[in-house]
Amino acid sequence: MMNQDERLFAVIELHPIGHVSSSLVDREHAPKQGFEGAPAAWLVIEPGFREGLRDLQAGEDILVLTWLDRADRTTLRVHPRDDLNAPLRGVFSTRSQDRPNPVGIHRVRILEIASPTRLQVADLEAFDGTPIIDVKPVLDAREGAEF
Repeated sequence: MMNQDERLFAVIELHPIGHVSSSLVDREHAPKQGFEGAPAAWLVIEPGFREGLRDLQAGEDILVLTWLDRADRTTLRVHPRDDLNAPLRGVFSTRSQDRPNPVGIHRVRILEIASPTRLQVADLEAFDGTPIIDVKPVLDAREGAEF
């Protein structure tokens, strides 16, 4: 068992399960949040994970966790929404992609399941090529025990 100091400096290894295929390629052309006009995008999942997608259905909302690989990992304070008139805030109180561990959490709706490893989704503001690290169902308070 690791002690507290060992846990603090432990290396955590993540392996992407797929990537995003999107027309969004840079910050200048991407909405801050998916519901602010993100184009439809594709979740392209590696074939070895296809069984994990088995019970997803078109029309469902899911959470897509991504590794925001183009983020600045040294950022600790930001102007929310890049508004220089807004006061600086600690990055953990914002949704900024720039942060020490840039995990993106995106609530999206499945529009189409084109194949067992390709899902078209709405409201995803991630850039083309962004690694996907997990997919989870959206639960409301009544559904939690089911999963």
